[in-house]
Amino acid sequence: MKLKSILLSTGVALAGAPMALAQEMADSMTLVSWGGAYQQSQINAYSDPYKEMHEGLTVVWDESSNEAVAKLRAMNEAGNVTWDLVDVTAADAMRLCDEGLAMEIDHDEMLAPAPDGTPASDDFGDTIVSDCFIPQIVYSITFGYRQDMVGDTPPESVCAIFDTETYPGKRSLEKRPINNVEWALLCDGVPKDEIYDVLETEEGQDRALAKLDTIKDDVIWWSAGADTPQLLADGEVVMGSTYNGRLFSLIAEQGQPVNMLWDGQVYDLDGWIIPEGLPEDRLARAMDFVKFATDTQRLADQAKYISYGPARASSAPLVSTHATLGIEMAPHMPTDPANAQNTFLQNFEWWADYRDDLDAKFQAWLAK
Repeated sequence: MKLKSILLSTGVALAGAPMALAQEMADSMTLVSWGGAYQQSQINAYSDPYKEMHEGLTVVWDESSNEAVAKLRAMNEAGNVTWDLVDVTAADAMRLCDEGLAMEIDHDEMLAPAPDGTPASDDFGDTIVSDCFIPQIVYSITFGYRQDMVGDTPPESVCAIFDTETYPGKRSLEKRPINNVEWALLCDGVPKDEIYDVLETEEGQDRALAKLDTIKDDVIWWSAGADTPQLLADGEVVMGSTYNGRLFSLIAEQGQPVNMLWDGQVYDLDGWIIPEGLPEDRLARAMDFVKFATDTQRLADQAKYISYGPARASSAPLVSTHATLGIEMAPHMPTDPANAQNTFLQNFEWWADYRDDLDAKFQAWLAK
């Protein structure tokens, strides 16, 4: 669909054109996210307020973001796209955009400006990493550990994950190569600024897997973001990786005896994509919702419920206290200076190019 007809259907004014009457929008939409505390923060900050403004609207949540690329490929092949908005990582957004499975958008035409009139593209800045990507949050993948299972010397380095002598017991890692291979090379002595150059070679990939081999028998592999928090709460692992917001929920909201290990945290971005090929009524609804859900106030509101930094610059000053606990949220953000002493920025473009091949190699390694 041409950009002009999209904008008119959602009531967005074009330069030199009168505001068109909004086309009738679908009375239901399916949003895809990651489940758990993160999805609940989206419900609280985005979809519940939006539903209050639109009586009779049905919102269905699907927790399939971890499989978004594969499922959208299958839907496209079958000619039956059932999702209206999909929450994905930056690298996955790039892949979906490159494959024509996500719609390219004009951020300034389709998204709300900042309260002072700053265009959306300037307000989001460098978080717009793809023409199809609508940023929401800055988050990190990091580690939590059980305070009562690490003895008198709590871990200070991400490389403690490979130290089964000092920290015996099971540890949990995500069941995919992304982040794991970076940590493996980092803890095998590769300088940060050389990691992706090393990973481009077969030898570098084998080196990362060889390092992971040293703890393979001690790993419980997770697929859902809620897995590691549950494993930590149950005492089934001594430490494990997951999203920093899930660990915040476990520690601050549930009061579990768990600490954060910020060292080596991997920064990433999360945001929406609109699947290509939606019928006009569903597209109009998706665009109306995403304009609301990504405005300055809504992104700041999400930070009341989970410790992820809003992707808009104008939202940051509005981040205040937790909605129910009353604690200041800024010190719990991955970008807080005290938490950002030794961080790792994921190379989104590299993963967009190499993800499929390395996924296959990683799964073959797991099966050995």
